[in-house]
Amino acid sequence: MIIMALDHIRDYFLKVSSANASDITLDPTNPATTTPALFFTRWITHFCAPTFLLLTGVSAYLYGTKRSKNELSLYLLKRGVFLVLVEMIIITLGWTFNPLYNLIILQVIWAIGASMIVLALLVRLPYTAILAIGLLIVAGHNLLDYPSIGNAVKGGLLADLVYFGHFAAYNIDSNHLVIIVYSFLPWTGVMAIGYCMGKWYGKSVEPQKRKRLLLLTGLALTVFFIVLRFTNAYGDPSAWSSQPRGTFYTLLSFLNTSKYPPSLLFLCMTIGPVLILLSVSEQWQNSITRVLTIFGRVPMFYYIIHLFVIHALVVIAFFMQGYGADDIITPDSPFLFRPADLGYGVGGLYVIWLIVMLILYPLCRSYDRYKNSHNQWWLKYL
Repeated sequence: MIIMALDHIRDYFLKVSSANASDITLDPTNPATTTPALFFTRWITHFCAPTFLLLTGVSAYLYGTKRSKNELSLYLLKRGVFLVLVEMIIITLGWTFNPLYNLIILQVIWAIGASMIVLALLVRLPYTAILAIGLLIVAGHNLLDYPSIGNAVKGGLLADLVYFGHFAAYNIDSNHLVIIVYSFLPWTGVMAIGYCMGKWYGKSVEPQKRKRLLLLTGLALTVFFIVLRFTNAYGDPSAWSSQPRGTFYTLLSFLNTSKYPPSLLFLCMTIGPVLILLSVSEQWQNSITRVLTIFGRVPMFYYIIHLFVIHALVVIAFFMQGYGADDIITPDSPFLFRPADLGYGVGGLYVIWLIVMLILYPLCRSYDRYKNSHNQWWLKYL
């Protein structure tokens, strides 16, 4: 969650002064145009969304251990719809600061919500069927990238919502449109696998066995990523290649897998190391983990509030850098108060990141205390 904030700060505050500025801003992981610092500032945040979806599945399984299938299914359905509405109404406003909603953005919270709605149906199936469906989606969805297969189902809003909507835009009317950043199908596969992985966290599983399963699975996925990526045979629509800028940039090309939608190799590259981290970090208890736990206890609150905090800092920077009312709206930009030249270099992003975390910590701690001392129904959704 903390790393995710860095990515969103980059979206708002990165300033690039060069002839290929648009290329760097639009794709900071492109080895032909990026810098090492910018590449890894973006690349490290790739681990966020897969972890969110995987652990959401784990949480759904654990939630269901004390409830009937009907109760679990209904909860997932209601929470999924809630998240989709939050994405469209609250989170979109945080991103754009546009109360007229000329643009509605469907990103990770929408993908989690849509995946929860699907999982609400899947949980009624046998465990092995859920696992098979999750594995089939994650391992097989890149077949849709082949024109001979994908072209048969590509086209239209539904197809883009499910898989093909890589920043696809649809007009609602002449003044409003929706943009699909995250298509949900591959993420649903990750959540389904996470749901099945929830068994590892059951009371009947010894901690040492769980750690061994996490470690071995994480290592296997990481090795599988390296071997399959090296072959360029399958698993990502963009092949890696030798770079004219040198060996280091060839390595960046190797690591530059596709997030929209998340390819098989992208998911192996990210989930593998995450499982290894889960296996070794389970019993970490220190002052750092106590701080991190505060953020983890209020994830939805954190996600919503961090966007408004970051965008509020953008407004402050906007006026500090000499912009005025005439500059609030930038042509072809969805964000208000974000002129093309506003911002700082990569070093400045990390300074702002620290400031944002210092602002968010007391807010999250206060909300956590409120949540633990009150019983309103809506608290379990936020």
